[in-house]
Amino acid sequence: MEVKIEHAPSASPKKQPGWRVWWNLLRPHTLTAAFVPVFIGTAYAMQTEGAKNIDLPLFFIMLLACILIQAATNMFNEYFDYKRGLDHEGSVGIGGTIVREGVAPKTVLHIGYSFFVVAMLLGVYICMNSSWWIALIGIISMTAGYLYTGGPVPIAYTPFGELTAGFFMGYVIIAISYFIQTGYVSADIAYLSVPASLLIGAILLANNIRDLDGDKENGRKTLAILVGKRGAVGVLAAMFFLAYVWTIALIWTDIASIWMLVVLVSLPKPISALKGFLQNNTPLTMMPSMVATAKTNTIFGFLFAIGLLLNYFL
Repeated sequence: MEVKIEHAPSASPKKQPGWRVWWNLLRPHTLTAAFVPVFIGTAYAMQTEGAKNIDLPLFFIMLLACILIQAATNMFNEYFDYKRGLDHEGSVGIGGTIVREGVAPKTVLHIGYSFFVVAMLLGVYICMNSSWWIALIGIISMTAGYLYTGGPVPIAYTPFGELTAGFFMGYVIIAISYFIQTGYVSADIAYLSVPASLLIGAILLANNIRDLDGDKENGRKTLAILVGKRGAVGVLAAMFFLAYVWTIALIWTDIASIWMLVVLVSLPKPISALKGFLQNNTPLTMMPSMVATAKTNTIFGFLFAIGLLLNYFL
């Protein structure tokens, strides 16, 4: 799903070295939203099944497949936003590979397709070592990634972008990562995936808050547009709040251990994000809040997984 968190271009952007252009095309800051859920699902599998039963090659292949799908989705986002005229050289928060670096749009699209193909080949290995039902789930997930900004009615242009991103990149990835290691999925996985799903959705909501005015002009109907900026910031605050409260509830119900309180270390990031959105009104000045939201997901997610590992090892 799209997550735009690169810094805005200067008035007279300079061409970057070749390797940097292709690196930016991946939108590397977004990739934590792909591998943090894999880390969480595998960490919980270790907690329930033991470290000796974790298939490390399967873990790394699942990790690579998810990163490739996320990167491909970013490329589809860049291509289709360009084709619809939403991205231009002065746009804030885009990769800029097409509009600033001059890479051919079809090249970006074809690289995205290539990443999908490689991810599917990796998926074959995953299925051979777990279940072929994973193939169906993977195809549905990749289709959702493509339709996020592709297709006649892109999901990103509707109020359902946050829900879609949170479900597929949160619950689905965590559940698959757990299943391929254990052979089953319990109700606890659904409960454990809620905080990650909320924070991944929060990244998209923060992106839409920043882009609210421009999206409205281009006919989008995002959640941020429907409820207005202050309402959207309120929803974002509720998502942050629920992620932390839900984690405490996991401890209270013995699904997780007291070690999970380590996630509280990440609290300054969401607070900073909310303050920034309330105090600023332009896309450029709201960029730090967008970045803080993305970092909340990254730091919280890693600490969440570390909490699971600490419970196992200690």
